[in-house]
Amino acid sequence: MVNNLASLFTPVLLKRLTGFAACLGLLSASLVSQAAEITPTTLRLAHVVNTEDTYHIAAARFQELVSEKTNGAVTVDIYPNASLGDERTLLEGMQIGTVDMGVITNGPVANFVDEFSVFELPFLFPSHEAAYSVLDGEVGQEILDKLEGVNLKGLAYAERGFRNITNSRNAINTPADLDGLRLRVIENEVYVDTFRTLGANAVPMAWTEALTALQQGTIDGQENPVNAIHAFNLAETQDYLTMTRHIYAPAIFIMSLPKWSGLQEEAQVAVLEAAQEASTYAREQNAVMEAEQLAELGEAGMEINESPDIEAFQAAVTPVYEKYGQQFGDYLPRIQEALQ
Repeated sequence: MVNNLASLFTPVLLKRLTGFAACLGLLSASLVSQAAEITPTTLRLAHVVNTEDTYHIAAARFQELVSEKTNGAVTVDIYPNASLGDERTLLEGMQIGTVDMGVITNGPVANFVDEFSVFELPFLFPSHEAAYSVLDGEVGQEILDKLEGVNLKGLAYAERGFRNITNSRNAINTPADLDGLRLRVIENEVYVDTFRTLGANAVPMAWTEALTALQQGTIDGQENPVNAIHAFNLAETQDYLTMTRHIYAPAIFIMSLPKWSGLQEEAQVAVLEAAQEASTYAREQNAVMEAEQLAELGEAGMEINESPDIEAFQAAVTPVYEKYGQQFGDYLPRIQEALQ
């Protein structure tokens, strides 16, 4: 039977088929070899928010992409809800290698590298697209690279989004409405000075502490993007939401530099690409979800002011630019020039 089948093929065709089979064998061996090049590794990725939040969406997409790009050699375990500590604790853990990586809000990162605070200047970015053009461009990459100086590795800018004010005391339309408001802000000097300049009693604290303070009424309000306000059901403690869009807040995929340096080059490429792609995905999801989240917050009883007097807020924060304008070297003028 075999001899009869062989007789159907010419010597030339047999030679080509044999060569094709050999190529398939080499390709298969190459794929096996490539997968074998990456030593099995598990990365512990932590963040401080719940599994409904954009940070977790970004982390979960990263987890999928890393597995795909390494054929399962690198796995990612996700630790949400501040289970490994607040954001400062996570960053300090990455520095000494006890935490592998995280998705971290830009504000706390600025406590480790001052230049990140330039992104926190109020009303700097007029739109999401303007922010992306800077963060994904030369200035953004230069600042991201500065993390290596503090034993961290910056991978990509994901997104927290434009921040807005919520409170339980009164509706807000102008800076005057913030007078005396006990407002939780990120533990970052630019945030603190911005809201004290606006007349609020700015109270810097970790997010985990802020949730308890809001429930107990020891603070009146807080400021965060819509996705966080929705994810943490702040309508339960906050009656008013004002869409000031005062600061665009990146979130950052950050890794322990010792952990990064210990990865093989192939794994480093996969991790970096996955972080960048997951960040883009998170931005897209934010854009899709915001309108629906606002509608649900309104249905839950929040009074939403979508058009406060932004010009009055912009004029009121001029002293913040006077104080910090020269603090970040040439980064602020370079950003402003890029946005023109």
